[in-house]
Amino acid sequence: MESLNNKNQVQELKKELVLNYRNNLKDEMFLELVNKLHINEEVGMVYNSSLEDSTLELKNCANCKGLYDCKNKVKGHYLYPQVEGKIIDMVYVPCKFKKENDRLLALKKTASKELINARFKEIDVKDKKRVEVIKWLKKFYDEYDNYKDMKGLYLHGSFGCGKSFLIYALLNELNLNKKVDFVALYFPDVLKDLREDWDSYNGKMEKYSTVPVLLLDDIGAEQVSEWGRDEVLGTILQNRMNNHLVTFFTSNLTLEELEYHLSLAKNSLDKVKARRIIERIKQLSVDMEIVSDNKRN
Repeated sequence: MESLNNKNQVQELKKELVLNYRNNLKDEMFLELVNKLHINEEVGMVYNSSLEDSTLELKNCANCKGLYDCKNKVKGHYLYPQVEGKIIDMVYVPCKFKKENDRLLALKKTASKELINARFKEIDVKDKKRVEVIKWLKKFYDEYDNYKDMKGLYLHGSFGCGKSFLIYALLNELNLNKKVDFVALYFPDVLKDLREDWDSYNGKMEKYSTVPVLLLDDIGAEQVSEWGRDEVLGTILQNRMNNHLVTFFTSNLTLEELEYHLSLAKNSLDKVKARRIIERIKQLSVDMEIVSDNKRN
């Protein structure tokens, strides 16, 4: 008799779970989430409560005006299901406002206000020495397509000639007008930051390796080490080359000078590894020189 009662209780509980799940499916956003995840009723019923939590946070995001207005448990993130077979794990995903905030913070660390706000309309087009570079940037902007295999630019020239400003202007235009996600890094600081925060090493390297457009600003200004050259720079470039991702570089050095610079790790000439880095840069970018007066004077 007790076994029969337990069986009845289980059946009643299952009925209640099914009823709750089906009631939730009447909610448009809950139904949209379930359809997007491609889960059946059996799985949805088991994880009904988690799906409810995710739906609530997605609704909060839909009406959110910014990080200051965030109503979710983890500010700037929303709870979202990851499905593996019949198992659902809930993870916190950064929202669009958090991503934009992180991007701006990264820019503030590595660039002046002038670079953060750089736009095409502010480029000095009267300087004839920069015409070819400006034409290249405009052509790249016009033809940019996330599905195209496009090369970035290795832009080298003397200190203060406006290399970074020109690339930032292009990236800002792409981000604002074509919604292209990018990361701009002052490369000497990258190595320092990675060494000082090992907990975030894997996450940062993943970001640098997979973001649609990456700028490595002032490459060649860093102090060379085998770790920085091979494990950091080499890894990022190889991953981006394998995935055909757009990569930009600025430097005070020509590619030949950069190769020599990179071969000086630990006071020994490591020509093979330095050459490997240069070949990756050539695969990823077009080499151009900018000859101009110092724009910082």
